[in-house]
Amino acid sequence: MADTLSSGVAQAVQVFTKGTKAWFEDEDEAWVSASVLSKEETGTGIKILFQDDKDEGREHVFESTFALLEKQRGANLPPLRNPPRLENTEDLTNLSYLNEPSVLNTIRTRYFQRNIYTYSGIVLIAANPFASVQLYDPDIIQQYSGKRRGELEPHLFAIAEDAYRCMVREKSNQTVVVSGESGAGKTVSATHIMRYFATADDKDSGKVKDVTQGMTEVEEQIMATNPIMESFGNAKTTRNNNSSRFGKYIEIQFDNRQNIVGAKIRTYLLERSRLIFQPESERNYHIFYQLCLGAPINERKHLELGDWNKFHYLNQSGVGSIPGVDDVAEFESTQKSLSLVGISVESQWHIFKLLAALLHIGNIEIGGRNDATLSEDQPALITATKLLGIKTSEFRKWLVRKQMITRNEKIVSNLNPVQATVVRDSVAKYIYASLFDWLVKVVNDSLSCQIEGLVETFIGVLDIYGFEHFKKNSFEQFCINYANEKLQQQFNQHVFKLEQEEYVKEKIDWKFIDFSDNQKCIEVIESKLGILSLLDEESRMPSGTDQGFCNKLFSNFSDPKYKDYFKKPRFSNSAFTVVHYAHAVEYDSEGFIDKNKDTVPDELLTLLQNADSPFLVDMLATATAAASAASQESKPVAPVKKMGMGIAKKPTLGSIFKLSLISLMDTISKTNVHYIRCIKPNEAKVPWGFEPNMVLSQLRACGVLETIHISCAGYPSRWTFEDFADRFYALVNSQYWDPNRSPDINKLCHVILDKYIKDTDKYQIGLTKIFFRAGQLAYLEKCRRERWDECTILLQKNMRRFIVRIGYLRKLDLISRLQRVARQKMGVRKLEMIREDIAATKIQTQWRRYIQRKRYLQQRQFVIQLQASCRAHLTRKSFAHIREHFAAIKIQSMLRGWVVRKEFLAKRNYMIQLQTCIRRRLARKQLLGLKHDAKSANHFKEVSYKLESKVVELTQSVTQHKDEKDQLRLKANELEMQVKSWSDRYEKLDSKAKSLEKDLEKPSDLELQLEALQTERNGLQTEYRNSLDRIKKQDLEISRLTEDLARQKEEIIKLKQSNNQQLMRSPVSPGGAFSVNGDESDVAELKSQIVALKAQLSQSLKNHPKRQNSINAYRTLSPQRGGRGMSPDNYGRGRSPSADPRGRSPSSLGNNMRRSSIGEKRPDKPPTKVVYAEPDQMAPKQLGQRGSLDADNVGNPEDAINILLQDSELLEEEIIEGLIHTLKIVPPEMQKLPAREEVLFPVHIIGKCVTQMWRLGYLVESERLLFRAMDTIQKDCLAFTGEDTIVPCSYWLSNTHELLSLVYSVEQELEREMHYNSIHGRRAVGWHDFEKLVSTMKFELQCLQDNIYHHWLSELKKKLNKMAIPAVIENQSLPGFIASDSTRFFGKILSSNNQPAFSMDDLLNFLNRIYRTMKSYYVEPYVVEQVLTELLKLIGITTFNDLVMRRNFNSWKRAMQIQYNITRLEEWCKAHDVSEATNQLEHLMQATKLLQLKKATLDDIKIIYDVCWFLAPTQVQKLIQNYSVADYEDPISNEILRAVASRVSSSDTGDILLLDNVSIEDSEYDQPEPHNVTANSYIPVYLNLQNVQKLIALINLSEKQRPQRIDSM
Repeated sequence: MADTLSSGVAQAVQVFTKGTKAWFEDEDEAWVSASVLSKEETGTGIKILFQDDKDEGREHVFESTFALLEKQRGANLPPLRNPPRLENTEDLTNLSYLNEPSVLNTIRTRYFQRNIYTYSGIVLIAANPFASVQLYDPDIIQQYSGKRRGELEPHLFAIAEDAYRCMVREKSNQTVVVSGESGAGKTVSATHIMRYFATADDKDSGKVKDVTQGMTEVEEQIMATNPIMESFGNAKTTRNNNSSRFGKYIEIQFDNRQNIVGAKIRTYLLERSRLIFQPESERNYHIFYQLCLGAPINERKHLELGDWNKFHYLNQSGVGSIPGVDDVAEFESTQKSLSLVGISVESQWHIFKLLAALLHIGNIEIGGRNDATLSEDQPALITATKLLGIKTSEFRKWLVRKQMITRNEKIVSNLNPVQATVVRDSVAKYIYASLFDWLVKVVNDSLSCQIEGLVETFIGVLDIYGFEHFKKNSFEQFCINYANEKLQQQFNQHVFKLEQEEYVKEKIDWKFIDFSDNQKCIEVIESKLGILSLLDEESRMPSGTDQGFCNKLFSNFSDPKYKDYFKKPRFSNSAFTVVHYAHAVEYDSEGFIDKNKDTVPDELLTLLQNADSPFLVDMLATATAAASAASQESKPVAPVKKMGMGIAKKPTLGSIFKLSLISLMDTISKTNVHYIRCIKPNEAKVPWGFEPNMVLSQLRACGVLETIHISCAGYPSRWTFEDFADRFYALVNSQYWDPNRSPDINKLCHVILDKYIKDTDKYQIGLTKIFFRAGQLAYLEKCRRERWDECTILLQKNMRRFIVRIGYLRKLDLISRLQRVARQKMGVRKLEMIREDIAATKIQTQWRRYIQRKRYLQQRQFVIQLQASCRAHLTRKSFAHIREHFAAIKIQSMLRGWVVRKEFLAKRNYMIQLQTCIRRRLARKQLLGLKHDAKSANHFKEVSYKLESKVVELTQSVTQHKDEKDQLRLKANELEMQVKSWSDRYEKLDSKAKSLEKDLEKPSDLELQLEALQTERNGLQTEYRNSLDRIKKQDLEISRLTEDLARQKEEIIKLKQSNNQQLMRSPVSPGGAFSVNGDESDVAELKSQIVALKAQLSQSLKNHPKRQNSINAYRTLSPQRGGRGMSPDNYGRGRSPSADPRGRSPSSLGNNMRRSSIGEKRPDKPPTKVVYAEPDQMAPKQLGQRGSLDADNVGNPEDAINILLQDSELLEEEIIEGLIHTLKIVPPEMQKLPAREEVLFPVHIIGKCVTQMWRLGYLVESERLLFRAMDTIQKDCLAFTGEDTIVPCSYWLSNTHELLSLVYSVEQELEREMHYNSIHGRRAVGWHDFEKLVSTMKFELQCLQDNIYHHWLSELKKKLNKMAIPAVIENQSLPGFIASDSTRFFGKILSSNNQPAFSMDDLLNFLNRIYRTMKSYYVEPYVVEQVLTELLKLIGITTFNDLVMRRNFNSWKRAMQIQYNITRLEEWCKAHDVSEATNQLEHLMQATKLLQLKKATLDDIKIIYDVCWFLAPTQVQKLIQNYSVADYEDPISNEILRAVASRVSSSDTGDILLLDNVSIEDSEYDQPEPHNVTANSYIPVYLNLQNVQKLIALINLSEKQRPQRIDSM
């Protein structure tokens, strides 16, 4: 290489080594990639040969002299291509080689991978996919909420969040500029940004929007402006089916709490000419087609509307529909939006009436040759004037004529047909433009905040047209490109300012950067003698023409200083060329003057302003005032000039646009600006089609490449010390980066730079970053590649030596092993031969021994058998002899015994017969004596006297009982009369009180009488209460008498039985039996009368108004919107007992409350922590202690129970305080579960008390007790938050379900008793009220369970939501696979040991605590499974969504860690019998499998889809796209990424990216079925509840006696 090259150029040339990739221009692809084949250097120049990467047969050659290279500082060298790892970067500024082809290639690569967003510094580039994408769901919005830019993938939501954060942090206004050419997606992007501001959570301030409540009214109105503006301002063009034909700036206003309080819209340059003419394949504004198709038949008939092709303003292009767009549905949406912003239906139809009039104006046909003619009876003319409310004749007159006012007279002349047509179209354009301005004014009045001082800041969204360049460019394109020139200037200045601020912040030595400023071009347009001024001057001249305007331009800009910005075309005198920043555009001046004037004759203006239609007059006045106000805001100091006879100079359209643009730029300059550049990737609007040349031209037009040029003018590449050291640490000796020596990063960077970059002007070292000039990183990359090549060669040399030496050592070892094996084989063979000899000898020995022994045993056996035969013969012979002698002796003994027995029996029979005869003779003598004694009279009298005395005693006893019965009957009659008199007296008092109340309702001034009556009424009420107390006492007296009667009845029955026995013994006195039967019937009659008296008394008490009110006072428990119900103090304002609580569905409740209506207000202070009981405190009460269960000494338990229940308030307080407020809960333990009775005893005690109240008719008291208990339980549970809810909520959830089961069981038991009583003729009193009460209690207990479960799950989810991601995703508990945030080598050295907030052990301990508590407190297994499934569902969905959206965690090592954590969760579920709950983790499990599988070939991708069948294609694409490749892994090829992206279908509704989030605040509770349960009497020893314990003891005693009473009945 020649020595004439500077160091910088020499470095740039050195980079081009074999294999280096660079870019070359191409007509079709814009830029193509090629690799260096060879490089030749001569004495004067250099030649580099490249091979095309796609077409191997194509070559590219670069040749240049050293002088030219030095002159251009190496800028003519081919642009270098970035490494494959960087070609998919999310920010173009991160590219090592920041040039035009690399930018284009990165955008194309990402676009083909279905990534439509890419950052370019402060700019977000958005490429229109022309397809539906899953990027704007509410879940995506919440993912970006609160995230800093760069944490997630590029997205317009990230820009919106950045703008919002800047507004909150800096308290300054923000602007989001959305620009791009037609069809690039500006309107959709602006709509999504506004939707983000309306729906995103503010997580930093803790404000979370309620998804169920939706947006606020203001936010809905802001979103409603989009359909309105699109209907009236958008149209179909060749480039876009929904092209905005105007620019708009929407200010979204926020208060000091960052709540949206209003909005304001400013519009720019509505394309008025579209109303009267549309090119081929385009449409007019949407609203006209919506009106023709969507209006009702009657309205269309009234407006005389028909098909769109019947109107001249609509049928010129021949297109009236848009594929996939329903104009009827869009018309309904427009109407709804108009109503939402405050435009009434009547005003809407006035608007539609004007629109119909415009269509009819377009159908007015003007004839004639020289002078225009118009028939007065034209239907279109008549209809149009009728709808406008103007005179037909006047309108016709001034359409075909014009009036000129001179100093002395008015001259009226005819117009030619062309001029008349222009006037007609001008009227239509004027009305439509005024209507559009009026709509904007009305929308602003509705949306803008009217409270002064409430608006703190605003975020503006500018949706404005991009740079336009067509074959024929007119006035509209000129204004649009002028606006883009101004925006580009502001953009360049903003980027330049940021560049300088970055340099100042890093405190580096720098000089001002020179960049191509477009101020000269703007001056050509807007200066005092600029294009707009000359256009206005020519427009105000009566004889002004388009050609005259062009001549003035050519004359004014003939100076050579304008040659770079204004040019005259070679072949046209009616056109001019302006050199814009993006492109030189040739404008055709035809129509410039008319479009700039855009005026309506004064006569027609006066006619319209005086129309009969109030709406039209008001609309024109409002629009004119709004335009004047906007003009004054833009230029408040400019006085209105007068011309001629004092007529004000009318502003032209160009001047209006200029002033509004200046105002816009002033607004933007005072805000912090954020940029979104929308790109249209192909002209045909093909989904996912990419045309490189078209995209490249748009990148130039939108200023993206300009920012790159500005960056390249200074220090385009900037790396942090950590990133630079991580990338280039291998260039220096390891002593500078050895981890064991705690390397200094700054020193390492200095060493690298000093060694490889000698020219210090090529870089600057700041405080946190290193800044490089263009090309320096390429040189460092070359050095790095050479260094790695050296290291690779060194490694290969040593590895090869190592491999050969290993081979030699292995062969040597193999020979030694073979020798050992051979020797081993020989030794084994010799050993086997010796063993065979020894074995043969041993076998011979054993065989010989065997033969000899066998012979000996045979001989011995023969001798033994011979001896046995001989001995047997001798023995048999001896046995036969003995048997003969024994038989003879036996016969002799039997015969002698028979003879002796026969003699004995004969003697005994003789003695028995003799005794019998003697005894019979003595008995006959005794019988005769007895018969003689029985016939004597004295004996008979003695017996008779005894019987008569007994009868007399019985008669006296019966008479005495009869007298007592008569006394009881009289006493019962007196009580009955007294009750009746009390009832009558109360009715009189009640009627008198009601009459007094009616008198009080009448207007009267007698306050003294009122006070007296009130005093009397209070006295009557007091007397009434005393009467009630006496009634209670009488009721007790009746109960006592009833018991006495029962005892007397038992005594009578006993007497009757004894009398019957006596009568059975003696047939005397039959009348006695009759009298006893009579007494029994009297007693039965008396008993029935007593029962009837009690029933009547109970009925009178039931019908008592005071009692009835008290019964109904505590039944207001149905769910009510607006709260969770009312407290026990407010029950009196509830519903009647006839209301069926079961008829109310829990799903009908409001979103802000649960099903229960238990009150929210309670004076008792809820507990702040759980108090646990000691083991010795849970022992049951023993006999002999104070308050023990010993109640055997009580006479009648029911009397004592009644006495206790009469003071129900004391009992209620004792239960609430002892069993709920100060209750000590048994601590949960899994090793030794507490006894069931130790957990559920509170509700068992309450159940026993309530059951006894129901048996004795204390319905009101029981209802009050249950409601207060439920209210207290709920308040105590709701007082806990976070992990503190686990114990109390689990404990009371189990107890509440147990109480519900007790109610069901008691109801069934009482139903059986009622059925038994009805069979025996005893009708149950008040059973209907009891049924309603029990039904209410069951419903409210279910509601209470739902409330406790909802609060408990909400708190658990809040805690678990914080733990899930750190524990499952971030925690690394698998040793050997620890992954750092940086996947690079040096990044691991520099990485800190930051541990996640929660580990997997914390999560499992949390779940263990929940499970242990539920098991310890006997929560239903179904509920346990339900709770754990819901929690695991939250874990699975939250972690999966987080993993999908993360970028730095999608690596195979992280996947191993996550899979290990999932495995621990699965093992935990299996160990706790909830294995089915692991299905909630399937998405996460398959995601980890995907990250661990190979992704090198298309076959690998097929395997991934087969294995990960649970994941949607969008999810698979996102995970593969975000996969973080390690240094030792090959990057995923673009072919693979494209293949994965091709599987994503926009039409598949099930193809979603994020799973639906689990609601934190809402949890469905599927209640388990109640079970049969019997209340027990367990009471812990620590409880000192005297009344409750006494009541339980009496209830137990009563229950022992109850079966006997039932049997007796």
